[in-house]
Amino acid sequence: MNNLSQSNGAAVAANPEPANVFSLDGKLALITGGGTGIGLEIARCMTEAGATVVITGRREEVLRDAVEGLGVSAQYIVNDITDLTLIEGLVAQVEATYGPLDILVNNAGINLKKPALEVTDEEFSRILHTNLHSVFALTRECAKRMVARKKGVILMISSMAAYYGIDRVVAYAASKSAVEGMVKVLASEFSAQGVRVNAIAPGFIETEMSRRAMDSDPDRRDRAMRRTPMGSFGQPDDIGYAAVFLASPAARYITGVSLPVDGGNSIGF
Repeated sequence: MNNLSQSNGAAVAANPEPANVFSLDGKLALITGGGTGIGLEIARCMTEAGATVVITGRREEVLRDAVEGLGVSAQYIVNDITDLTLIEGLVAQVEATYGPLDILVNNAGINLKKPALEVTDEEFSRILHTNLHSVFALTRECAKRMVARKKGVILMISSMAAYYGIDRVVAYAASKSAVEGMVKVLASEFSAQGVRVNAIAPGFIETEMSRRAMDSDPDRRDRAMRRTPMGSFGQPDDIGYAAVFLASPAARYITGVSLPVDGGNSIGF
């Protein structure tokens, strides 16, 4: 099949075959915080779509167990994303060992639920360092290589906390709001070089960590459900399949957006 079509006299790439438009065959993805929760489910969905994934995190036993469950298309590297001095070496190691990176998923992050008046400068800085500074540093190192190759996909994980005010998460909300701004700027800078940058904003997703948090705060759980039109928590693979879509050729003309995967929570009342 001819892979070029003519539009106003210019040659452009034709759409992939429908059966393959969501495929990640032959793609290599780096997923931070990929050993548990949403990160693990993104890794699972991407391997199902044909990608090879490299997951990172600080706990080797967790990563090893995750890779065993994911199968032969998954590998792991122990890494602390908060140590900025390790980031350049991490990216170099991934590419030297597994090949050129096609996809980066900035999933690793931490939260702090505490009244704003009680949040210390050290606590605020720790959240921003993990959720923003580390994300930018890793994105920059991956993007240097992607821009040089004129192709790549960068995905950020945002939050409903960047969409509206949620009490007692001031540092987390600040970090995710900054990530939303970073997506727009980086998409503006990188998209002409073939590198797309987008975010996924999960709503209330049912993970072990979120269940513990909600069980300890029934009022917050009930408020979350009241403003979610679909009336239920999401599942981790809802985020995983959204990530597959945004990384795939099906999303080739999408950049600079934040996609809520939230059962309508961001528009609920």
